[in-house]
Amino acid sequence: MSELFATTGTIAAIATAVVPQQGSVGIVRVSGDQAMAIAQTLFHTPGRQLWETHRILYGYIRHPQTQQLVDEALLLIMKAPRSYTCEDVVEFHCHGGIMAVQQVLQLCLESGARLAQPGEFTLRAFLNGRLDLTQAEGIADLVGARSPQAAQTALAGLQGKLAQPIRQLRANCLDILAEIEARIDFEEDLPPLDNEVIISEIEKITAEITRLLATKDKGELLRSGLKVAIVGRPNVGKSSLLNAWSQSDRAIVTELPGTTRDVVESQLVVGGIPVQVLDTAGIRETTDQVEKIGVERSRRAANAADLVLLTIDASVGWTEGDEEIYQQVQHRPLILVINKIDLVEENQRETLQSKIPNAKSKILTSAAKNQGIYALETAILEIVQSGNVQAADMDLAINRRQAAALTQAQISLKQVQATIVDQLPLDFWTIDLRGAIQALGEITGEEVTESVLDRIFSKFCIGK
Repeated sequence: MSELFATTGTIAAIATAVVPQQGSVGIVRVSGDQAMAIAQTLFHTPGRQLWETHRILYGYIRHPQTQQLVDEALLLIMKAPRSYTCEDVVEFHCHGGIMAVQQVLQLCLESGARLAQPGEFTLRAFLNGRLDLTQAEGIADLVGARSPQAAQTALAGLQGKLAQPIRQLRANCLDILAEIEARIDFEEDLPPLDNEVIISEIEKITAEITRLLATKDKGELLRSGLKVAIVGRPNVGKSSLLNAWSQSDRAIVTELPGTTRDVVESQLVVGGIPVQVLDTAGIRETTDQVEKIGVERSRRAANAADLVLLTIDASVGWTEGDEEIYQQVQHRPLILVINKIDLVEENQRETLQSKIPNAKSKILTSAAKNQGIYALETAILEIVQSGNVQAADMDLAINRRQAAALTQAQISLKQVQATIVDQLPLDFWTIDLRGAIQALGEITGEEVTESVLDRIFSKFCIGK
């Protein structure tokens, strides 16, 4: 392994978030052949408690030399191989906050453990055969999940629902390779290959790969979320719309134009998809230097957003200022939000809708009265679905690394088909077929390089 992951010895790390004056429990995790010895050195149990695997002991953590009391805690014992890493693991469940867990970690390091690298506990679980790479990545996705649906998809990966079809595809490729190599080695003893059957089998494999690749965009949305920017002239109700949508007072709302001077962010979940909503400063020409900075940030936010909500004031109608903003954002996926509809009559709403640009969606809202929010969310989901993001199996979503490997496997298999059609020798068939097998093996970790492991596990937190 590379220097990043020196996977020998006993490792220790804080396995919970460390926040001042928050968190009732902090956990220090230790894994390796010296884990039990370190626990017995630091942890003192009153009475006759049994030091057996999968038991929780109550006691005190003391400095091994001075016997100074460090914390009153619980100790969880998990002996190999029945642990997360398949090694001896102990966990000190201390009081939360900062000082207790940091002092306990320091004592563990002084007693022979070393500080774990990011993701090293999960790396050891992979190297010891407890997890495959898709399950390891599922753990990272679960920790970082920003919506219930993202968590469910991560759990599906953790349970092996992605690994199972990948392994089956690889097994099918190996069967085809075995048939071809048998003809190479024993050509005179076996009947010739049926090229049409081989091509048909490869087409079935590539079709399944195509199905899995169709989940990539949805996976990206679940992991990173959708960035939505609310833009428009000053005082059209952008901040009121954000507050009504998020059911909070994140943005300051007044009748004075230009109140919002910077981008205000709120995190929402729409249809199971995390949504980062950005309330931007009103876009207009101004001599105020601070407001100029806010306007420029608004333009950048609109250009970087996945979706733009161009908001106008129904009581004022479509203005030259609205037209100027529309010209700046029309190249982005766009929903036109006609706000303050409570201030106009029904016939005025219809006239206004007919005069404004041909946006994909036109939603009528009254942020002040909390009207139109459901219609807005529905319109957002329709735009997402129009990109086939939701078309695939919602219980499965691949990530970029997995998609790249699947794409490589698909390219290799198509090259095998071309080789067969061109009637090249059997040895040429095996070259690209082996490439497909290797690419599929990289997804689950059956064939993987140190650089891939470094890339995956370095993104984990220290205690995982």
